[in-house]
Amino acid sequence: MINVTIWNEFVHENIHDEVKAVYPEGIHMALANGLQESGFAITTATLDQPEHGLSEGVLNQTDVLIWWGHMAHDRVSDEITARVVRRVQEGMGLIVLHSGHFSKPFKALMGTSCDLKWREAGEQEILWNVNPSHPIAEGIDASVILEHEEMYGEYFDIPTPDELVFISNFAGGEVFRSGCTFRRGRGKIFYFRPGHETYPTYYKPEIIKIIANGVKWAQPAAGSALQFGNVQPVRALNEVPVV
Repeated sequence: MINVTIWNEFVHENIHDEVKAVYPEGIHMALANGLQESGFAITTATLDQPEHGLSEGVLNQTDVLIWWGHMAHDRVSDEITARVVRRVQEGMGLIVLHSGHFSKPFKALMGTSCDLKWREAGEQEILWNVNPSHPIAEGIDASVILEHEEMYGEYFDIPTPDELVFISNFAGGEVFRSGCTFRRGRGKIFYFRPGHETYPTYYKPEIIKIIANGVKWAQPAAGSALQFGNVQPVRALNEVPVV
C-alpha cells in the first residue's frame, strides 16, 4: 500500500466564500475523497498544524506527498521546506499541483524562479496527452476538456523537464507545459497544472485519475539508500585488477 500525505495550506477555503462553496471541507479533503478508491493509505496535513502537519515522523512514513498552496507560500517555514526537500532526495515522491509551482519546496528543488504568465478569466482549457505511453497518462484520452480554469502561460521558468506528459491550450491562445516530471536524488516529482481554487477541477474523474497515476509513478523505488562522503575501498588498494 502506498502511503500518501496530502498537504494543503487550507487558507482560501476559510476566508473566501466562493472557494468554500466549491471545496467546503478543503481542497485536501476533495483530493482525499477522490483518491480513496485508488487504495492508497491517505492522511492530510495543513499549514496551521504544528510543523505544518509535516513532522519528521509524518514525512518518514510518507511515500508520496501531494502539495497544494497559493496565498501563503511565505508562511511555510524554511525548516519544513528543507525537511521536504531532503525527503524527496532520499526517495519520497512529490506531486505539486497548480499554484504549488511557487511553493518553497518546489522552487528549492527546481533551482529557478518557477514564474509564469497567468490570467483568471474562467476560460476553457484543453489538456493534451502528449506522452500516451507514460504511466501517468494511463487510461487518459487524447485530451481532457476543462470548461473553466485559470490560465497559465509560457514561458514557465523551470528546468527542462525529464518528461513532458501533458500540455494545455487556453481559449485566449496561450499554451503551457501542464504535466512535467523531474528526478532529484532518488525522488520523483510530478508537476500538474490544473486546479484553481474557485473551479471544481478536483471533482473531475480524469483529473483524479491523472493524480492517482502520478502517485503510483512517484512512489519510492526499491533499492538501497544513496551513500556519500568518505568510504573504504571495495578491494585492497594493492590488489591487481583482473583484466
